Amino acid sequence: MKPVSPDTLRDFVASLYHASGVPAEDARLVADTLVTADLWGHSSHGVMRAPWYIDRLRSGVMRPVTQPRQIVDAGAIAVVDAEDGVGQVIAVQAMSDAVRRAKLHGVGVVSVRNSNHHGALGYYTRMAAAEGCVAMLTTNGSPAMAPWGGRRKLVGNNPWSIAAPAGRHAPMMLDIANTVVARGKIFLARQKGQPIPQHWAIDEAGLPTTDPVAALGGVIQPMAEHKGYAISVMMDVVSGVLSGSGILDEVSGPYQAEKRSRCGHMFLALNIAAFGPEAAFAERMERMIGQIKAVPRVPGCDEVFYPGEIEARNEERYHREGLPLPRKTLADLAKTAAELNLPVPAGWDTETAPE
Repeated sequence: MKPVSPDTLRDFVASLYHASGVPAEDARLVADTLVTADLWGHSSHGVMRAPWYIDRLRSGVMRPVTQPRQIVDAGAIAVVDAEDGVGQVIAVQAMSDAVRRAKLHGVGVVSVRNSNHHGALGYYTRMAAAEGCVAMLTTNGSPAMAPWGGRRKLVGNNPWSIAAPAGRHAPMMLDIANTVVARGKIFLARQKGQPIPQHWAIDEAGLPTTDPVAALGGVIQPMAEHKGYAISVMMDVVSGVLSGSGILDEVSGPYQAEKRSRCGHMFLALNIAAFGPEAAFAERMERMIGQIKAVPRVPGCDEVFYPGEIEARNEERYHREGLPLPRKTLADLAKTAAELNLPVPAGWDTETAPE
């Protein structure tokens, strides 16, 4: 099967959401966030997740029409109750509001409670970078790791992202979870029937495993051992405790179709112009990137990348060549389309797609 056109995929996924009750503009936004993650090379947060979110819409734990309620409106700071709306829609609204407040006050902070999973965080921090801000986004999630030394899941992988414009270069962007690997990558390995590296997770007995099924039933390991665990706990403080949302095992994941998510987020935007000339910031960013890429390389390394550079290159490549989606992802999307009485795009063949 030929690679899938990103535009075709975006239209198709948007149609699935719209048929599930999501307003057309919001449906296209959600589809764009998912396709963008695939374009970046982060298929674990791409259209693979669309059926999960749609199952949540069907069960009623996520509302198709997103109508957040403002709790606090205090100059640079806002607190919003998402009222179980669509996570991606809430995230775009909140980051846009954080940027608006930053343009007025130099800094904008929007804290969100009772939201839903919103996919790749870099999508939203790059939005702010395009508006002349340095941005940070944190979120909490369902239990993925144990407190350091334990073997029962309690702490989420609680990802976070920081992005900044980089002059003539693509934005600098960090988007990471605090586990060794995002749980979505283990789901992707399960879809492909592939083993995982032994250091990614432990099973229910506390032993290292290469089986993605056993890993999903066990505990994903934190990055950098105790440091990743501690960072993840603090991300729950700023995302969940501060917002008044769920914390620790009060938060449910996007694949738990019958449970409210109750996740919280924190959006921070810093207006670069409030700190000094934007041109000077751009020049320093370009100089920083030049120094990073010019360091002597270790044997076997062809090029040093700055954070976000690989995603930008992948996006350009896959826009040009199309997206090679796994067979299981295509099959899951086709199944959801059939359940909604919608056709799949012409030329889709789940039998000959790559595993």
